[in-house]
Amino acid sequence: MPAAFIIIPVLGALAVAYGMYSRFIARRIMELDDARVTPAHSMADGSNYHATPRWVLFGHHFAAIAGPGPLIGPVLAAQFGFAPGLMWIVAGVCLAGAVHDSVTLWASTRRCGASLGEIARKEIGSTAGLTAAIAVLFVVVIALAGVGVPFVNALSESPWGVFTITATIPLALFMSLYMYRLRPGHIGEATVIGVTGLIFAVIFGRVFATSSWAAAFTLSKHQLVIALAIYGFLASILPVWLLLTPRDYLSAFMKLGTIGALVIGVIIVNPTLHMPAFTPYISGGGPIVPGPLYPFAFITIACGAVSGFHSLIASGTTPKMIDKESDIRLIGYGGMLMEGLVGVVALIAACSLQPGDYYAINTPAPVYATLGQHTVALPTIEAEVGEHVAGRTGGAVSLAVGMAQIFSRLPGMAGWASYWYHFAIMFEALFILTVIDAGTRVGRFIVGEFLGRGDPRFANPKWLPGACISTAAIVGSWMYFIWTGSITTIWPMFGVANQLMASIALAIGTTVIINTGKARYAWVTMVPMTFLAVTTLTAGWLNVTEQFWPMAVGPDVSLHIQGMLQTTLTLIMMICVVVILITAGRKWATTMATRGGSEFAPAK
Repeated sequence: MPAAFIIIPVLGALAVAYGMYSRFIARRIMELDDARVTPAHSMADGSNYHATPRWVLFGHHFAAIAGPGPLIGPVLAAQFGFAPGLMWIVAGVCLAGAVHDSVTLWASTRRCGASLGEIARKEIGSTAGLTAAIAVLFVVVIALAGVGVPFVNALSESPWGVFTITATIPLALFMSLYMYRLRPGHIGEATVIGVTGLIFAVIFGRVFATSSWAAAFTLSKHQLVIALAIYGFLASILPVWLLLTPRDYLSAFMKLGTIGALVIGVIIVNPTLHMPAFTPYISGGGPIVPGPLYPFAFITIACGAVSGFHSLIASGTTPKMIDKESDIRLIGYGGMLMEGLVGVVALIAACSLQPGDYYAINTPAPVYATLGQHTVALPTIEAEVGEHVAGRTGGAVSLAVGMAQIFSRLPGMAGWASYWYHFAIMFEALFILTVIDAGTRVGRFIVGEFLGRGDPRFANPKWLPGACISTAAIVGSWMYFIWTGSITTIWPMFGVANQLMASIALAIGTTVIINTGKARYAWVTMVPMTFLAVTTLTAGWLNVTEQFWPMAVGPDVSLHIQGMLQTTLTLIMMICVVVILITAGRKWATTMATRGGSEFAPAK
């Protein structure tokens, strides 16, 4: 299948969804009004509430939501063939993911930037609020662990990659000082400086990798985990304008620019998808995703179609920075469509590899030996990119290889495969770091809310000791899972937790819609909520019974604690979803009964 036959119709479908469906939601449900004062203005504090130009905020929001999920998930799900992933990404992002993001962002902005748990408490009741807060806390930890594992796998023992990623941090700090202190308002100048710096970081990364400085940037997996934890801690407690926003803005340019270039590259090069539309693994037993196509393809693709983690950003940092209500449509719905496009091009890049090479990269050598597959171009690929890529599981490396092959086949790019590969690794790592910084900050707010029940000072985000304690609790939790886990143990739990969180957010969004007298349009969130809840609860139960609990009671004692934790966390998440769905359903029935029985009447 030529890739151009896929990417062009996908672009058309996304354009139609934004032009028509998002407009319908914005007008009929949200009733966006720029005359309303947003919390970024009414509660401005220069730290967390900070009115931000729409394109800068789009960059921050997209960078914060577009983690490794839309990159890694579709690559891992390519095991089932290219057709299942393609169909779910396009349909899911238009009808579920973008709806989920924009409705949550609208609901939070209208409620002074309230967290998802606080919205649930006010709209559904105290039980739902507490349950949602617990679920959100678990999702933050699991999600950040899930995104951290590919980062560690891709950059361990890679001085070129580590140097390039490290260089983005001082670049972001300089950009923030330039935009807000040295040359206020001159965003374009700061952008040119930042993007130029990123390009030089990739080029000079090779110089450092072959110099006496290479040892300083050659980190083991555990050293990378520590470095990631330090970064997450600092990004969470520093003012939002100093590091998080400019770094995410800078990363967004790299992300959006690379995706745009990759789309053009796919059209020009038009690589053949060597992976079949459907593989024999749709019935289960795959070497990467052991379960069957349904329900495991959906929780594996995860963020590429719909992501519960996005609701934490849409009710965390972003609503506190919305300048005008009309920005919600572009940032919420449009940002998620862009993430869906990321998922599609990631799927194409992975499926353009020969199946034997794809499995050789994404499975350990002992597993690969049992598959009956044979490598085709892998030795040549390793020579071209200058890295050993076989057995580098997790999806990140195979995606980078696929991207490098597409870019190096463009006119005039022959012989640049090693640069494109490391550029792609930086591209993926930027996705991960922007989720780590924004996600840790959101987690800090949630922990602060919990601790604030006992000591009100913790509920004040400006109180530095409370911010440090809350941040340390979040960082220590996700650091543990990355330190002890692997992609095969963490990603299934991440996928389930992420999709269950989306079900919760859609249930809360449905409640907000009904409570505001828009019950006739509740199907917009209720239909995707129902599908996600049924699918993910099924996947969660299968994960517990077939993978996590067997680890907890199996012969390998070293896996007992990990298996028990994963079993417990997954069951807690499943119980939280059931509780919220039941309490939300009762709230819907009560609200509609008080407005005239089953009539979906507007509020009086």
